[in-house]
Amino acid sequence: MTYFLEYTVPVAPGDAEFEFPNDEINPGTTVPLTQTDADVVHTPVLPARTGIVGATVPEAKLEAEQLITHSRASEASLYFDPSDSLQAGVGTLVSTFSEGRGWQDVQDAGL
Repeated sequence: MTYFLEYTVPVAPGDAEFEFPNDEINPGTTVPLTQTDADVVHTPVLPARTGIVGATVPEAKLEAEQLITHSRASEASLYFDPSDSLQAGVGTLVSTFSEGRGWQDVQDAGL
């Protein structure tokens, strides 16, 4: 089965925002901000959608929780998405995670 975890990574303590160059001419190229003329994007959070390996929902949740624990994210959503889309919100929402509450399964997920 194909699962995806969507979460938001906040900036590190002491940082005001993320800064990264947006160079549409050379996508995928990473250079220090001081060495590029590309527009600089500023954002307080980074949205992420990551593929999760798991044959069952419990396996996917276990794998997803490992990822969440090693990020600064405090909330996440687990989707079942056989289309393997990297677009946010695509697929069937299976469960949500909140720090301190754990997983909350979606009743009508039908998996």
